[in-house]
Amino acid sequence: MPMTTRRFKDTPLQISLLGLGTMRLPRVNPDEGKIDDVPAKAILDYALAHGVNYIDTAYMYHDGDSERFLGDALADHDRASYYLADKMPIWMAKEPADLEKIFTEQLRRLKTDYIDFYLFHSMNKTHFALCQELGLYEFLQKKKAEGKIRYLGFSFHDAPEMLEEIVNTYQWDFAQIQLNYADWVIQDARRQYEILEEHGIPCIVMEPVRGGALADICPSANEMLKAARPDASIASWAIRYAATKPNVLTVLSGMSNLDQLKDNLATLSDFEPVTEEEDALLARAAHEWRMKDVIPCTACRYCMDCPAGVDIPAMFALFNEFAMNKRRGKYAKALNEADPATLARNCVACGECAIHCPQQIAIPEKMAELAKWEEKLIKQA
Repeated sequence: MPMTTRRFKDTPLQISLLGLGTMRLPRVNPDEGKIDDVPAKAILDYALAHGVNYIDTAYMYHDGDSERFLGDALADHDRASYYLADKMPIWMAKEPADLEKIFTEQLRRLKTDYIDFYLFHSMNKTHFALCQELGLYEFLQKKKAEGKIRYLGFSFHDAPEMLEEIVNTYQWDFAQIQLNYADWVIQDARRQYEILEEHGIPCIVMEPVRGGALADICPSANEMLKAARPDASIASWAIRYAATKPNVLTVLSGMSNLDQLKDNLATLSDFEPVTEEEDALLARAAHEWRMKDVIPCTACRYCMDCPAGVDIPAMFALFNEFAMNKRRGKYAKALNEADPATLARNCVACGECAIHCPQQIAIPEKMAELAKWEEKLIKQA
C-alpha cells in the first residue's frame, strides 16, 4: 500500500503523512548519545524505500550525532527525494554571531547546501524573547533569501496564549506542536491546533505517542483498545489520532527499530482516519491513563546534562514503571543497581532543568519526592 501524502499549502510538495524523527535512533551505548550507524541506517533506508520523505533532526539530538549520522547516511540518496527539517537551538547562542556558527555547522554535518524546513527550536516565552533579542527571524529570512532555507517555522512548548503571540509576531510557513489524545486535554493541544488552523499554518505533530507512553497506556485502557481493534497495536491508535486532524501535514515518530517503523508504515499507508466512536474511546483511554501516578516525562533529555549529575529522565523512568506496576521490590532493586551519582537525592534544586522541560514538569520538586522514595527503598534493599 502506498504511503499517504498531504500537499504542503499551495506548493507542489507532497509530504509523507509519516515523518521520521531522529531523536531516538539505535545507540552504540544506551547511556550515551552516539548512534549505532548500521541499524539506524537500516531504519532510514527502509523508511525512504517505503514512501517516507520528511526527515526531522536537531542540533542537539543524540548529543549532536543525529545531524552527523544523516549527513553520512543520506549520501547515497537523491537529495530531491526527501525533505530535511532542522532547528536552531537559540539557548545555545550567546550573541548574533553564534547563529551563523550553528547554522553553518548544521549544513556541514548534514552535507547539504540547504535545509527544506527550518525551525526556531522549542519556543516558549523565554526562548522566543531570546530569538527576538538576537534577531533570529531576520537572520533566517536572509538564509531563506539565499536559498539555504526553503520554509521557516517553529516548534512550540508553552501555553496557547504564547502561541498566539508567536504566530502574530511573524509570518510562518508551518509550526510543530505536541499533539496526542492525552495532551489534547492535558496541555490544551486542542487550542494550539485550532490557533494554527485559524491562521492557516500547517501543523507538524511531534510526540504523537508521548515518548512511548501511549504505546502501553495501562491495562484497562489497553484492553479497551484491543477489544475495538484486536489486530492493531496500541501505538497505532495514537498515530492515527494525530493523523486524522485535517491541518496536520505530517506526524513525526522517533522510531528506534524496524518493528516500530513497519507498524507506523502500515498505519499511515492507505490511511484510515479515526471515527467519532473511536475518538470517544480514546478520550476514555486518556482518562484511564491520567489516573495513573506517572510523571509526564517523554525522555527528550532537554533537561540534561544536570550540573549535579542526576540522570533526570532515567530516574523518572524508574519511578514511572513503579507507579504503573506498583512493584516496590523491583523499584528498590533498580535504585540499588543505579549509579549512586545519578540518583535523585543528588539534586541541588538549581532549577536549570525545569527551564528547558517541554512538558513543564516541576523537576526539582519531583526530584525531592523521588529522593524520599530512595531513602526508604535503598535502606530496605
